[in-house]
Amino acid sequence: MDQRIHEEEDVYDVLIVGAGPCGLSMAARLREYTPAALFTDEEHRRYHWIGKYGKKVTLKHVKSGKISCGRHAAHHKHKMLILDATDDTWMGRWTRLFNMYDISHLRSPMLWHVDPQDRDALLAHAYMNEREHELVEIRNCVGKEISKHGKKKNSQGHKACGAKQSARIAINLRERNDYYTPSTSLFCDHCEQVANRYKLGADLIRKESVEHIDYGPVKRISGDDEPLFTVTTNHVRRYARTVILAVGPANAARIPRIPGMPSSETPPQTCHSMHITELPAPVVQDRIKAHRVTNVLMVGGGLTSAQLSDLLIRRGVTKVWHIMRGPLRIKHFDVDLEWMGKYKNAEQARFWTADSDDERLEIIKEARGGGSITPLFHKRLKKHITAKKLELHTMTSLVDARFGEGEDGSGMWTVKTDPPIEGLPTMDYIYFATGIQTDFESLPYLQTMLAKHPIESRGGFPCITEDLMWNKDVPLFMTGRLAALQVGPAAPNLGGAKVGAERIAWAIEDLLCSRRLGSVNDEDDGVGVEKMSDGLAGYLSGHGNMYSSLSVE
Repeated sequence: MDQRIHEEEDVYDVLIVGAGPCGLSMAARLREYTPAALFTDEEHRRYHWIGKYGKKVTLKHVKSGKISCGRHAAHHKHKMLILDATDDTWMGRWTRLFNMYDISHLRSPMLWHVDPQDRDALLAHAYMNEREHELVEIRNCVGKEISKHGKKKNSQGHKACGAKQSARIAINLRERNDYYTPSTSLFCDHCEQVANRYKLGADLIRKESVEHIDYGPVKRISGDDEPLFTVTTNHVRRYARTVILAVGPANAARIPRIPGMPSSETPPQTCHSMHITELPAPVVQDRIKAHRVTNVLMVGGGLTSAQLSDLLIRRGVTKVWHIMRGPLRIKHFDVDLEWMGKYKNAEQARFWTADSDDERLEIIKEARGGGSITPLFHKRLKKHITAKKLELHTMTSLVDARFGEGEDGSGMWTVKTDPPIEGLPTMDYIYFATGIQTDFESLPYLQTMLAKHPIESRGGFPCITEDLMWNKDVPLFMTGRLAALQVGPAAPNLGGAKVGAERIAWAIEDLLCSRRLGSVNDEDDGVGVEKMSDGLAGYLSGHGNMYSSLSVE
């Protein structure tokens, strides 16, 4: 054993890696024993979820409105710890980046938040604290449904060329209150309130970087050869019954390799958007103060690149040259509206009933469609273009970049693009807002797990179980982007964090309860999980047919 690593012999029920929104959502859900999200029976008719958990949750009948309360078993307060590589508080890295980018409002709607107690908790928090003026409406995504008469009228000869076409409205007018964005400060205050309510204080968080994870019986620690996780950080070795990875993209942000660019990890006068500590960079600030003309190259096609271009111009950069290798995509959210509004059940059904993880991966790519910016920031960029402060070039790639060092130690970049940009000057600085490529198989701390308990991957995402678990025998759970092949295109967002927290919480409750009782199924499981796909229950959950029930005794 490395003498520098301290060992804790206590065994935790749950170790959460990551103290961001996914980690907080997960920890809060584990402390909430009666989650108040009301699911209609029609929404879940086609999924075995009701068969597995229907007796434990609150259900609301879609027509009568009758609410049937679930029967909850006695709950234990799990011994929990949170590990985070960058901060010892909740949302530390998230808050730092939002402040660095000067983001005033979130991109997400009001119904996406970390509170498991109430679907409308964030909206209620705003009105309760008289802060509704901090909400900004997401325009042009909410509208009235077309009546049956209107549809019939449209189908009877009103589709002539040049006639006004009725748009397919994805979100009903009755959901208008959900489609506002909260201010950053309002959202952070709500997260702090949630952490305080569930007694998730900073004493539960350790600023440590995970270096190794193993699973199996541990001498002197395991009782009755109980398999445990051995989680080693840069300071401490700990043991846990379950581990949850809430690590966002998981991999490190890296600057793309460009021909001509120095081979060092951080070439001079360049920066990835995730590593920005000061904006503009000090060398650019000095040149602005000296009243020199400054040119900055921005590489990227997502919302972050637009936010940084706007902020650099507002802070005095003479001109920003913004290039992206794809088209300019303008979307309210980074997933299509069909996944947000009244058609989301159809889209989710298509995803969950896909025949393979390969098909699911294609659905994810189709729904997210690469980087996009919001209509609000598109409007801001157009103003800068009109003022000749910004040049935006789509379908353009950076193909060569060479740094020339000056006498003062700083220098300038000479860059080439494809296709070439006429009049492109030398650059004072290059920012890469190119996102992070997820590849869980390359994560150093998972190499032992992959060797001992191999699982497949698709597109860098792990092929995990429906409970978001490594496999049925290894309770290593994943939420956020790593759970994309099970949760869907919205997995990296706050909405995906809520879905992931719900699934994992139920699975952990079952797992820890069965370990305490020494049995796999308790009385509430009825006929057992494995048989829920058989008979009438299988038909109701969309996994069988009506006649298969005749073969069940």
